[in-house]
Amino acid sequence: MVFIFDFDGTLADSHECSLLATRKAYFDLDLTVPNDDTIIYYMGIPIEKSFQAMAIEPLNDTDLDELITLFRILYKEYEQQYIHVYEGIPEVLATLSKLDACYVASSKHSIALLRNLESIGIRHYFSDVIGADMVAEHKPNPESILLLQARHRFPLERAVMIGDAIFDLQMGKAAGVKTCAVTWGSHSLESLLAEEPTYLMNDVHDLLTLRTMNG
Repeated sequence: MVFIFDFDGTLADSHECSLLATRKAYFDLDLTVPNDDTIIYYMGIPIEKSFQAMAIEPLNDTDLDELITLFRILYKEYEQQYIHVYEGIPEVLATLSKLDACYVASSKHSIALLRNLESIGIRHYFSDVIGADMVAEHKPNPESILLLQARHRFPLERAVMIGDAIFDLQMGKAAGVKTCAVTWGSHSLESLLAEEPTYLMNDVHDLLTLRTMNG
């Protein structure tokens, strides 16, 4: 089997880090600070898109670059304290990675993604990692999954995209792989179910059952 994981809200709880860094970046630049629900909703897509979508004031390219640069500085300051691997994830990955290929496809820049995977101690479980800067089109576009498939030549019908946001599920569907929604992250159960995922998991340890389900 091939397991493709989202990062934020799926492998790690980074909500507080994102909230703090986003709020302060908007505030420091005298922009209207988005509410928490809006920030959490957009965590599944790259900040190059989400920050423009969340802004009340119009942002030109210079404004957006300044906002993104400040956010990344703040995020790096906060991440050691506020990003935590979900309980049970290391044990699940240890089991899955012994027998199956495990990858990450994230909307986070690859530099931050690799840094975060290392800091929470799970980087070594993954054979490859795709960040937002490594593709031209982002979630829900399937390019990240198709890039992994091109690199590693796995059958798409043997792969499952695992994520906490509708964007992950939409990407998986567009790529022609199975999808697994997890309920411990950003998006509501109702919104996840509306995407008709192949599987729905309410507990981290339930991810181990995907091997049996997929044969």
